[in-house]
Amino acid sequence: MSDCVFCRIAAGQAPATIVREWDDAIAIRPRSGGCTDGHVFVLPRVHVEDAGTDIEVTKAVMGRAVELMAELPAANLITSKGAEATQSVFHLHVHIVPRRDGDDLPLPWTPQHEARAAVREAGA
Repeated sequence: MSDCVFCRIAAGQAPATIVREWDDAIAIRPRSGGCTDGHVFVLPRVHVEDAGTDIEVTKAVMGRAVELMAELPAANLITSKGAEATQSVFHLHVHIVPRRDGDDLPLPWTPQHEARAAVREAGA
């Protein structure tokens, strides 16, 4: 799809910092630098909108993501399906977010998130 940035990256038609390549997927660094040091996206080379669209492609991308994740002592593996779930690029991509003690990255289900929300409310 010519209007999909991840399709253009996978085809070598848009710039990206490539971490690893396979015949069916590519791992890249987020342009923003990511939310922790070492954050990467794994995406299929074919256009698939999200993890629920094509189970075989999703399984392959998850497998590639797990290969990278296995090299880390701690990490989150995250993907989103739909705008309501925070998906902003509608080409399947899996985030590998390396974690370290004290990285201060709150996820919605963690005590850090609750503590950060409490601080915001107290300041409001």
